[in-house]
Amino acid sequence: MWRELAPVGRHRDTGGYRRYAWTPADADCRAWFRQQAEGRGLTYEVDRNGNQWAWLGDPTAGDAVVTGSHLDSVPDGGAFDGPLGVVSSFAALDELLARGVQFAKPLALVNFGDEEGARFGLACVGSRLTAGQLTVEQAHRLTDGDGITLPQAMEAAGHDPDALGADPERLGRIGAFVELHVEQGRALDLSGDRVGLASAIWPHGRWRFDFRGEANHAGTTRLVDRRDPMLSYAETVLAARREAELAGAVATFGKISVEPNGVNAIPSLVRGWLDSRAADQGTLDQVVGGVEKAAREYAEAHGVVLDVVRESFTPVVEFDHALRDELARILGGGSGRDRVAGGSGGSRGDTGLRVPVLGTGAGHDAGILSGSIPTAMLFVRNPTGVSHSPAEFAAEDDCVAGVLALADALEGLACK
Repeated sequence: MWRELAPVGRHRDTGGYRRYAWTPADADCRAWFRQQAEGRGLTYEVDRNGNQWAWLGDPTAGDAVVTGSHLDSVPDGGAFDGPLGVVSSFAALDELLARGVQFAKPLALVNFGDEEGARFGLACVGSRLTAGQLTVEQAHRLTDGDGITLPQAMEAAGHDPDALGADPERLGRIGAFVELHVEQGRALDLSGDRVGLASAIWPHGRWRFDFRGEANHAGTTRLVDRRDPMLSYAETVLAARREAELAGAVATFGKISVEPNGVNAIPSLVRGWLDSRAADQGTLDQVVGGVEKAAREYAEAHGVVLDVVRESFTPVVEFDHALRDELARILGGGSGRDRVAGGSGGSRGDTGLRVPVLGTGAGHDAGILSGSIPTAMLFVRNPTGVSHSPAEFAAEDDCVAGVLALADALEGLACK
């Protein structure tokens, strides 16, 4: 499965992936998911928001156990973020069938659409729509860099955008959702564990900073006569790093748009996007507030007008404690645990094996759904700690350990 999926959407020069929502690369990923589902005799369907589902058992029976992730990517992203969870869900099902288990509940595998938000600027669109955290009106206003709206892109890809909207009936049929994901950090590598459990997702958001100055000639305009928004923006980037360091948080300006974007022209507009995350809401407010205060001071000093818009925000997500504790018990005492090699840190199951419990600063579909259904996450070790980059990596034996851990979790939740 991994070899089949690996070439899809991979850029020849960068080695990274450009699997953006509702593009040909995304269509190829979706075709792969459907092929995997139908090849196993699963009931395949696409919901009103474009998310793909593969069911074993009656989809309408209720109390279903669901696993999966996403197949889209950030610009020039890595191979593991998202796809590892989807591939592992099929592999875990294969493992359970090989064990000859008897299912007591329906089991579903899912590929959530547009998780990364690389094309339309908002993460987790598919799961947000399903959970009612993104309204139809808001979804219709989403546009990509070419001015194409989300409904237009979906329609061009063969999906009816008129069906978009919250799907409480579907969520009401799900008893638990478990998402496996490559760790986007080095906690497991440092502790010596292959697989861990998630405790919570840090609160995080995206803010757009619009610095408006005056376009002018780069060669003839005196420095004292300039209203250069690039100066204010550059100083704000440094302020974000400073505020994050002081607070023990993270803050990144990772995207920028410049007008008129000429080498020999002073910009009239510099638009930068801030991504900031912290362990708690108070710290996040402190960081973003400090960055905005500094930005306004720099803008005033350079004769620049500043507008700040919060484009998205996700509060702290505490994963369902009962489900997390049940998974810790299963992974600590399950039949496959001797193959999943433990390490230091975390809680202990029946066998005394340690199951590390980790917080994360990365957002996920499981976090979006946590307000509607019990959710949990498994992490697979990433020895480099690198993510959202072609250098993202997980060793094959760690990936296999993740599959076995997921299979044990699903067996404990869905089987007799």
